[in-house]
Amino acid sequence: MKKVLISDTLSKEGIEILKNTPGIEVDVMTNLTPDELKGVIKDYDGLVIRSATKVTREIIAAADNLKVVGRAGIGLDNVDVAAASKRGIVVMNTPGGNTITTGEHAIAMMLSLARKIPQATASMKGGKWEKNKFMGTEVFNKTLGVVGIGRVGAIVASRAQGLKMRVVAYDPFISPEAAGNLGITLVSLDELLKESDFITVHTPMTKETRGMINAAAFAKMKKGVFIINCARGGIVSEKDLHDALVAGKVAGAALDVFEEEPTKNADLVGLEKVICTPHLGASTDEAQVNVAIAIAEQVADYLIKGEIRNAVNFPSVSAELLTVIQPYLVLAEKLGRFHVQLVQGGIEEVIIEYSGKILNYNVAPLTIALLKGLLTPILKENVNFINAPVVAKERGIKVIEAKSSDMKDYTSLISLTIKTAQETSCTAGALFGLQDPRIVQLNKFTMDVVPLGHMLVIYNYDRPGVIGNIGSTLGANQINIARLHLSREEADQEALVILSTDGSVPEEVMDKLLKLPHVISVKDVEM
Repeated sequence: MKKVLISDTLSKEGIEILKNTPGIEVDVMTNLTPDELKGVIKDYDGLVIRSATKVTREIIAAADNLKVVGRAGIGLDNVDVAAASKRGIVVMNTPGGNTITTGEHAIAMMLSLARKIPQATASMKGGKWEKNKFMGTEVFNKTLGVVGIGRVGAIVASRAQGLKMRVVAYDPFISPEAAGNLGITLVSLDELLKESDFITVHTPMTKETRGMINAAAFAKMKKGVFIINCARGGIVSEKDLHDALVAGKVAGAALDVFEEEPTKNADLVGLEKVICTPHLGASTDEAQVNVAIAIAEQVADYLIKGEIRNAVNFPSVSAELLTVIQPYLVLAEKLGRFHVQLVQGGIEEVIIEYSGKILNYNVAPLTIALLKGLLTPILKENVNFINAPVVAKERGIKVIEAKSSDMKDYTSLISLTIKTAQETSCTAGALFGLQDPRIVQLNKFTMDVVPLGHMLVIYNYDRPGVIGNIGSTLGANQINIARLHLSREEADQEALVILSTDGSVPEEVMDKLLKLPHVISVKDVEM
């Protein structure tokens, strides 16, 4: 008998599916403290959660029998996926269950903002009839700027087109052809900021998107622009938004997400121009039933049949094959994740070539793992081992899989070529020993790089003193170098420095490195 603990509120439809599955025993215990959860988790094979339960490293360490964590929803900020993977625990989510709901909420927020519906409602509930105070704005023929054309962004764009709005979008990871198929004009971020009457944000939270709508962005916008954020708190700087609202540059803002939740930013939410909801993007009866049913079926199928669906840390392969190819899965995912953070422009084509002994096995799961690694820095938890090929196709990425009988210099080698509108870039990876992934090539440079943690990739002219200047700059800013890899190309007199640091490198330090003599480019990579 497999035991499943449901530790957060879940729709009854999901609970009933688990209870009615032969071979599964279900306990529902919500509002457990971390210590209480730690005390009971050892007895369970499965854990079903929403956003309240924090599945930390300590909880996972105490989960002696745990085989699967199922999140009824998309976000996995409350699960230590790395710790779960190390213990062999499958982590599942339901990436499609609340997509429509979230997109509809953004549209509802936009219309409410344009017509000042919340303010007028509050006025009437206060016994007033202030018809002239709440003059609205039509959305017809206005330009909507969508920042991020993922699944939610695409839904918002399609609904806005139905309202006869002109839709432009910024997404550096989607091809113009794929955007064109959606009837969307792809523009640069600066163009979007300048042209849009309404701007809605639909990107995941990454180091690139954190604070991307800031004072500098507001300065480029039209006077009277409206801002909508139903994605993640912190993508829009709350301080800079407050200042832009007070100054009159922004006519209104609709916020469902905040830098801190529950928010304590009374100065911002107290402004009359701001309408807000307490992170309700996924909060419809239909969405909660959908994700409850989906996660219940996924957890039940895994525990009873061994079937994996919508896992973020394991592909759908047999247990026997997984034992053999697991190191290659890790290598493939890391190769994709490393390479995509170095290229510029929307990805149009990906060529994956396998050579060596790995050809004795089915490499299809490796291609999926590589695509997941490639897409994760772009979409975060919205991509997993199940949907990675579908997401790549939706974004107009052509995937070519090739096999070579050449042994080359390694027992097995995975080579990756990424083509964008701006460049073609190549990299390759191999295993050292039986388990350790390495990046062994980046374009014309050969190397032996451990793809782990915080990394800087620095191109420079091959001149004396460059390495010393880099080390001195990092040291002066209290940044410790954990590993250092060097490669050079004598014919072009260029060199490559890839170094790992103990922590992330602030933007201001990156700027200092870029200004050093003979440095061509500096990029940070998060593995």
